Amino acid sequence: MRGNLKTNRRMHIARLLMLAGTAISMPAMAQEAQSEAESSDPNVIIVTAQKRSENLQNVPISIQALGTQKLEQLGVANFTDYAQQLPSVTFQALGGTPGTNVVYMRGVASGGDGNHSGSLPSVGVYLDEQPVTTIGGNLDVHVYDIARIESLSGPQGTLYGASSEAGTIRIITNKPDTSGFYGSVDGEVNTVNKGGQGYKLEGMINAPLSSNAALRVVGWYQRDAGFIDNVPGTRTFCGTPTFDEEDNINGCIKDGVSVNNAAFVKEDYNYTEIYGGRAALKVDLDENWTVTPQFMYQETKSHGSYGFDPSVGDLQVQRFFPEFRNDKFWQAALTIEGKLGNWDATYSAAYLDRKTYQSSDYTDYSEAYDSLYQSYGGLANYFYYQDSLGNTIDPRQKVIGSDHFKKLSQEFRVASPSSDPFRFVGGLFYQYQSNLIHQDYQIANLGPLLSVNGQPGTLWLTQQKRVDQDYAAFGEFSLDVSPTVTLTAGGRVFVYDNTLVGFFGFGRNPAFVQGADDNPPPNAAGSSRTGVAACFTQSGLRLRDAQLAGQTNTTLLPPEVEGSPCTNLGVFTSNGVTPVKASGSGGTYRFNATWKPNSDLLAYATVSRGFRPGGINRRGDFGAYQPDYLTNYEIGFKTTLANGLLRLNGAIYQQDWKNFQFAYLGPNSFTIITNGPNARIRGFDLDASISLNRLSINVSGAYTDAKIRNNLCAAVDPTFACSDPDNSISAPAGTRLPITPQWKMSGTARYTVPMGTGKVYGQVNATYQSSASSDLRVDFAAAQGRLEGFGQVNLAIGGEWSTYSIEAFVRNLTDERGQLSRFVQCGACTQRPYIVPTTPRTFGLRAGAKF
Repeated sequence: MRGNLKTNRRMHIARLLMLAGTAISMPAMAQEAQSEAESSDPNVIIVTAQKRSENLQNVPISIQALGTQKLEQLGVANFTDYAQQLPSVTFQALGGTPGTNVVYMRGVASGGDGNHSGSLPSVGVYLDEQPVTTIGGNLDVHVYDIARIESLSGPQGTLYGASSEAGTIRIITNKPDTSGFYGSVDGEVNTVNKGGQGYKLEGMINAPLSSNAALRVVGWYQRDAGFIDNVPGTRTFCGTPTFDEEDNINGCIKDGVSVNNAAFVKEDYNYTEIYGGRAALKVDLDENWTVTPQFMYQETKSHGSYGFDPSVGDLQVQRFFPEFRNDKFWQAALTIEGKLGNWDATYSAAYLDRKTYQSSDYTDYSEAYDSLYQSYGGLANYFYYQDSLGNTIDPRQKVIGSDHFKKLSQEFRVASPSSDPFRFVGGLFYQYQSNLIHQDYQIANLGPLLSVNGQPGTLWLTQQKRVDQDYAAFGEFSLDVSPTVTLTAGGRVFVYDNTLVGFFGFGRNPAFVQGADDNPPPNAAGSSRTGVAACFTQSGLRLRDAQLAGQTNTTLLPPEVEGSPCTNLGVFTSNGVTPVKASGSGGTYRFNATWKPNSDLLAYATVSRGFRPGGINRRGDFGAYQPDYLTNYEIGFKTTLANGLLRLNGAIYQQDWKNFQFAYLGPNSFTIITNGPNARIRGFDLDASISLNRLSINVSGAYTDAKIRNNLCAAVDPTFACSDPDNSISAPAGTRLPITPQWKMSGTARYTVPMGTGKVYGQVNATYQSSASSDLRVDFAAAQGRLEGFGQVNLAIGGEWSTYSIEAFVRNLTDERGQLSRFVQCGACTQRPYIVPTTPRTFGLRAGAKF
């Protein structure tokens, strides 16, 4: 209990520090003026990737930026929309449900990530100054009234920390403006081929409150049409066993339980509703000081399945239980900017609260294991799936899951004048993240004595609390050694402290005594070790060990996490059970040399390092996993030609990923994380744009060659060699890392013609990505299926006037069935791999007004 008290005390102190920031005059870096973000010169893009406001062409890192105008032209509303336009960004859609995407950059992907007690993300996501990176899927912030989205490729660990090992995505909102009252409203209706109808309504108001204060409020509602049908289907499970000559079970007759999904058959099964709002208040205290509190709320309600089963039919599934996911979050943020002398500085703090609740059909698990145990009579005869009277019951499962994620972050940094030949940016960072994890695997009518204690009908329960804390100090120095050459050196020292405590596993029949004769089954799975059997008793021994030792007092200690029967994941002490801990410290670095002979050319060379902290497995019997590190070697250039009409940027790189964290579905289909082999990633990025009188063209692309350098062994025990009898090679050296295609490209051409007081335009946008493996393990990837390459064409035609606009569009013109992800419901469920597709061909009309 002492560990919990310490954690609560730290959380309380951290919140007080955040509140204290409102009462002190923190110095701040130069403000990100809206006039800069929306420069009158469309060929100048202002970014803050290096925590200073700079022209993108002067920033010596590989960066892509989608500004307000570009986001509106492309109709970007969510993560999937803008990720398709960023060639260095790929993602894994965990089940396809919005808000569950795991983001990758430049091929730094081992697959299988996203579990709520798994590895921290390798790509950081920021909303303005505050990190919103979360475990178990990205925070899918609705995109409206956004100044720009910045995609920073390569390790950004010096300025952005632990979860920016492979890169960082920054969503920068438009700030309140004191220049005048104005607003906008935009609407859209659309219809999806083989699906339903969708619509969207968005609005923004900017209201000056005085000459030095303004309020900006944004709101939205969006309904995405469904296009996957839940069609009629049946499943039949083993019932009557068959016997061999020695009267041993050797098979079964599939006559035990036959079920259908008639109650859940529905067309356009997968529809989504998204609504929320954002408000920001900007107060200029004087000519140097600015305070900007912000608040955002968003709720996403997803229904049905977002992956289809190709064995059933195109855009079709057969599901037997309700499926939905509710994802809601709010964030309160504070940024204080000002000056101390001629130095800029920033204090930023945020508190994020995210709750998810979902129900998932787990029938595939029962189907797979009934077949797997068919020679033992199937689930009905191998396990004890019975009601309270001992009758065999329907073995299908559903999973009820929830996560309550909280995140507090604080950063204070200072920056010397950008015009000085010797410059410095540096500061301090603290972050506290917690997640209350609930996973309830349910079988209807399961007998109470066979269920998890106190929860009839629950076969397996995970009830845990995870806490991740990070402390860091960082700094970068830049020196202009000549008018054309600049050298930069930076570093970050960090300490991480991650803990996990709680319960996982099966129940324990109170009548079952370890070692006794004629025992009833301990639980429905017949497991005498996992779950309540491993919980701590008052003596400090686990229940099973206490019974084997002959102890008469086997009273269990009360649970450390509310909602669980007891605690089996933790460390016993004289003061109770404390969390299992993974902690450590280290550092990252960045060295850069920049050559800028004139205002139109920049070349740079960079060596940088990123990291990801280690952690503890949800299944405590698999121990902890260690940090992994990524070292990047990069050469790049940026050119501006023809008086700014032509821009060409590029970079070539090699990344060495050491002992990367590898997640996979292990025993009982629960995610296990271990440290895998080393990997080497080579590739290049290109981004080109040309702006003529009426025609603008932008093309960007990335090539990624990512391979492991050593064998990936099947056993999680690193002391085993792949040649050991109890081990095997899951992926030989040279196997490509999964998820990321070798080629990914996007391009947009827009032609505009003046017409009266307005203009009309036509636009073509196209994206392409080559095929990729769906998993690192060769045999599993073959069974799950490869992610096929695909291209998509989007068209738009419309008109813009000073106060209103209208546009007709078609997305996915050729109705390409692009594969965003493939997944299975459990580790042995490769009999039914699912495909998460791009949205089918969509026709739509949108209109907007400004006032």
